[in-house]
Parts: sequence; C-alpha cells; structure tokens
Amino acid sequence: MRILITNDDGIHAPGLKSLEKIARAISDEVWIVAPETEQSGSSHSLTLADPLRLRKVDEAHFAVKGTPSDCVLMAVKKVMPEPPDIILSGVNRGQNIADDVTYSGTIAAAMEGTALGIPSIALSQAFGLGESRAVKWETAERHGPSVVERVIGRDWGPGILLNVNFPDVAPDEVAGVEVTDQGKRDQGLMVVDERIDARGNSYYWLGFERRRSNPPRGSDLRAVYDGYISVTPLHMNLTHTDSKDALARMLRDGGNGV
Repeated sequence: MRILITNDDGIHAPGLKSLEKIARAISDEVWIVAPETEQSGSSHSLTLADPLRLRKVDEAHFAVKGTPSDCVLMAVKKVMPEPPDIILSGVNRGQNIADDVTYSGTIAAAMEGTALGIPSIALSQAFGLGESRAVKWETAERHGPSVVERVIGRDWGPGILLNVNFPDVAPDEVAGVEVTDQGKRDQGLMVVDERIDARGNSYYWLGFERRRSNPPRGSDLRAVYDGYISVTPLHMNLTHTDSKDALARMLRDGGNGV
C-alpha cells in the first residue's frame, strides 16, 4: 500500500505529523509532499503564473512552494516513482464542515487526487467547540487508522472523495462514526476584523465565526457537535440536476430569439 499524504497547513504543521502516524499505522510506504508555507483557504487553486519550487526535506518528505493542489500534482507527476494507492490530506487544524468545504485547501488536495483517479480522503480535527482551545490531535491519531482502513480498497463510486472530521473530544469520548450530509450553517460564516497599524492606517483580518449553530441531525455539523466522527462523501460534479428542467424552461420561455 503506497500512501501519499499532504495538507494545507504546511510541511511543519503538527497535523501533518499526526497524519503521518495514521498513515504509518496502515503502511510502511508513506510519501509526504506538502506546501512550504500555510495555504489555508486556498481552495482548489493551482499556481500557473509562477514557477513551482520543490525542496527535498529528507528521503520521503518534500516541500512545494505552492498550493495543496500543486503538491498533489507534483507528487504524482514528478516526485513519486509510481502513483499512490491512496491520498490522505490533513490532518487539518480545525473542522472542515458545512460551508467550509468550498474554501478548504485540505479538501482541495483530496479533490485533485480524485480528479487524477486516485482514492482520496480529507481529514480534519475539530477544535474550539468546547471549553478548551487545545487541538486534540490524539483523537485523530487514535481513530484515524481504523476509519481509513475500513474504506481502503472499497468502491466509493466515480468522482467521490471522503471528508472525515474528528470531533473536539478526547479519544475515549468519541461516540462513534456517522455518515453525514454536508451541512449548512445557520449563522454568519465569515467576519472581517478591522485593526489600526502603528501609522494609523486600517488593515483587516478575515476569519471564521466560532459561534455554534443549531444544525439538523444527519449533517456533518450535528455529528461533530455530538461527538461523532463525521464521514461525508463529496462529489466532484457540482451540477444540481434537480434544477435543470426548470432552468431549461426559463431559458426557453425567455423570448429573445436566442
């Protein structure tokens, strides 16, 4: 079993070390190709206007000055002698659930692997949902190998990647594993924090609102809130098929002769 691991938090991120532990519990052949610096929020972007720089950290660790998607392409097309059997992305510092999935570089790396025809899983460790702000990496490390091993070699269907989120609880407090839908937050997602620099000029930080929502059961949000490991199958095809007929009628009835 040849495993490629990557992330969006960077080559030195603690979550990448946790993911390497998960991968090495499954296989002896693990390759690490990750961004040189943090790429959180980069989504499925590629570096097209600048050259990519590849740095060999050691025999199986490589850093790419680029995005998570760049890392997957470089690993598969340039670094590895043979393509991986599976790609694991993460472990992200913080949950990637609900609306987060459209921003996430962690999920984008799994999307890139899926586009290349390689089974891919994104893994994230929720934090900040309880009283403690500490990231419980040990939860992902304890339960990650079992979750991954259960789906390796199975047919997930074409164009599907798996999005795994570990809850913000101690390893022994995990309630179980739940297959979920991508949820929808019922409160604001992004905040713009305005600050003043030493010269009196404004500058801004974008961030995520950390307030809990009240999501329905069956969603990734509710599962993680309730202490479950959430596993969501995401699909690369974003077409909303249920709306195609209605849209066709709108365009047909437009009446401008086009």
